[in-house]
Amino acid sequence: MSDVLSDVLSDRAPTHLVIGGGVVGAATAYALTLRGERVLLVEQHERGHHNGSSHGATRIFRQGYADPEYVALTSRALVLWEALEGASDEELIVRTGAVDHGRAEVVDAIAAALTDAGIPHETLSPDAAAARWPGIAFEGHVLAHATAGRIRSDRAIEVFLTLAERTGLADLRFDTRVSGLHDHGDDVTVTLSDGSTHRSSSVVAAVGSWAPALVGDLLAGRGAGLPAIRVTQEQPAHFPSRLPDQAWPSFVHWAADDDVYGLLTPGEGVKVGFHGTGPVVDPDHRDFTPVPAEAERLQAYVARYVPGVDATKPTFISCLYDNSPDEDFVIDRRGPVTVATGFSGHGFKFAPLLGDMIADLATGGAAHPRFSLSKPSPSGTP
Repeated sequence: MSDVLSDVLSDRAPTHLVIGGGVVGAATAYALTLRGERVLLVEQHERGHHNGSSHGATRIFRQGYADPEYVALTSRALVLWEALEGASDEELIVRTGAVDHGRAEVVDAIAAALTDAGIPHETLSPDAAAARWPGIAFEGHVLAHATAGRIRSDRAIEVFLTLAERTGLADLRFDTRVSGLHDHGDDVTVTLSDGSTHRSSSVVAAVGSWAPALVGDLLAGRGAGLPAIRVTQEQPAHFPSRLPDQAWPSFVHWAADDDVYGLLTPGEGVKVGFHGTGPVVDPDHRDFTPVPAEAERLQAYVARYVPGVDATKPTFISCLYDNSPDEDFVIDRRGPVTVATGFSGHGFKFAPLLGDMIADLATGGAAHPRFSLSKPSPSGTP
């Protein structure tokens, strides 16, 4: 019996087909199953792969945004992270605190947004901050907040997937690529690399960097083209720490040129990287190789501003950013297709909230206006 016919005849036929098994797709599958919805999730690579934006053991959780709307979203996400920890009996956010330093206009705006949201924080002089965190050299204004820390990101993805499976409502298929999408108007036929086809009135493309190639034309045909998603290959690195683990907060340096982030990855070192400076790539054809000049620039930065590590011994990492023109997320639905992309290197901390928002869309809810395909493009962008 064909997969299509068996789906039609079975009372276990999936209501939603989620494409993408990174953190956003995994969170969406879990959120849908919590609503009692049946899900087929397909991922082109193996479970826990290193080819996209979600891999690795750690990501930063922080509430330090200058934009009050994003601060509010971090608070909503934190509640959902804590619920996920309760459901899984795992610690997923390690509360190390976070520190921002550098350009006064940015750090002061973050402090104002945290104040307005009622989120505890403190300001310090660079000398006082260096005395507290000797692994970092500070400049400009310094702000710390204790609700932040690091997400155990690889475990978080597994928790989303495992809890979705445990509901009995999710079928997860890895090493399974989408080879075709055919839009029928009210539904879409999805052809997979295993030869099966699945016709669904709810297809979620939670594919990040692959969104333009996978659903760009389909959405354009419905009069709702994606904004210009710029896919870049980023090259942070782990540096051996000279300090005990508890000495490291998560940190962001709002520098005069390129902004820098960092956090401890236990057992691997302190991860440091420039934010969104990598070369544009095709996500299916990339070399995973650091740009030598940028590698040297990162080491020079670390030697100056992160004295608590050995800057001469980097272990470089390769990951993708799917950048929207204004770094806002792109999450919207047109007909049977929901798209999620444009996470611009800062989406992981919102994962359980993004899953909820996408599940709402897939079950008939409205898009968040800020993340809508109908939002006007930023000035000067196509």
